[in-house]
Amino acid sequence: MRGFLRVGGVSALVMTCLAGGAQAAPDEAAPDRTAPAKADASRPPEAPALTREAIEAAAPSPDAKSSPDAKLAPDAKPAADTKRARGEAAKKADDTRPDPLLVKVQVLLDRAHFSPGAIDGRDGENLRGALSAFAVANGLPAATRLNAALFEKLKATSTEPVTAEYTLTEADAAGPYAAEIPAKMEKQADLDALAYTSPAEMLAERFHMARALLVALNPDKPLDKAGTVILVAAVPALETGKPKPEDKAGKDVARVTVDKTTRHVRAFDKAGTLVAFYPASIGSDEKPAPSGKTKVKGVAFAPDYTYNPKYAFKGVKTKEKFTIPPGPNNPVGVVWIDLAISSYGIHGTPEPEKVGKTESHGCIRLTNWDARSLALRIEPGAEVVFKDD
Repeated sequence: MRGFLRVGGVSALVMTCLAGGAQAAPDEAAPDRTAPAKADASRPPEAPALTREAIEAAAPSPDAKSSPDAKLAPDAKPAADTKRARGEAAKKADDTRPDPLLVKVQVLLDRAHFSPGAIDGRDGENLRGALSAFAVANGLPAATRLNAALFEKLKATSTEPVTAEYTLTEADAAGPYAAEIPAKMEKQADLDALAYTSPAEMLAERFHMARALLVALNPDKPLDKAGTVILVAAVPALETGKPKPEDKAGKDVARVTVDKTTRHVRAFDKAGTLVAFYPASIGSDEKPAPSGKTKVKGVAFAPDYTYNPKYAFKGVKTKEKFTIPPGPNNPVGVVWIDLAISSYGIHGTPEPEKVGKTESHGCIRLTNWDARSLALRIEPGAEVVFKDD
């Protein structure tokens, strides 16, 4: 979708990419209730208890080709990449209890700049893509399932704990928070800011987590009360405002590739070394992403979004321009990386858990933390290459 992005009084034409994601019959005879219950071989084993100790100690079996605890499916030909298939896969993942080992693996991948998307402790395409990219980048065979060699290489990237305790502050509890984010864009323009809707949403995104995992790690803890001590993923905390001077150092990304088939974004330095990997939502059949090469024109942090009625977005009936204020729930999230192809960019999203699982309206959508990480490392002039296969 097209619109105008304005930061510091400067307007730029942008594309806003919003999302479009048998039981056996009983035996006739009465069961023998005195006999020990038999395990249901058709169901995966229950994940271990989700405690800090279990997460920190988690490791795959050293003599197994892949860890049964990891619940990662064997390498196989990918299923048909359809909207329905992705939706079914996402629903199946949502029904799975978070696994301590997968939480550990996802945190280690995140800190190594091979993003698994929202850390949720569950198997999924985003995790498998990050594992495979990390394996290849570290001289191992491509693999979409965990094995002992891959885990040891991943573990060697960091000796710090993968979880941390965080104490909620008065500012965390106070917000301000939005009562709700209206579905209609023209209603969003009436808000003072596209803020988070609750401390739970803010805390999950600050620590790169799915909200379900945040709650599972902190059962019965009040997430809206200052002084509450919670367990979170030990990752760099997301900032949503303008970058500080010290954040602007270390511009090392010289080239980005956008793979429209696998739905991944890869960032390379001047020497051609892969320095970051991100899952992404990239276009759709209705609004495909561009092809060929382009360059980064600039970066805007905490952008607002101005809608122009001449674009006649579906569902937007107003004939007047309106501006949606900045905030993490803004349609383009907390950052916009402007491309030289008019109306296209790489940006954040108000729905990080849907990245890589839903389509976009042409642009390249990352989680807010991944978009900001890339934005802090890239400069105008960096090459962006779109890969169609």
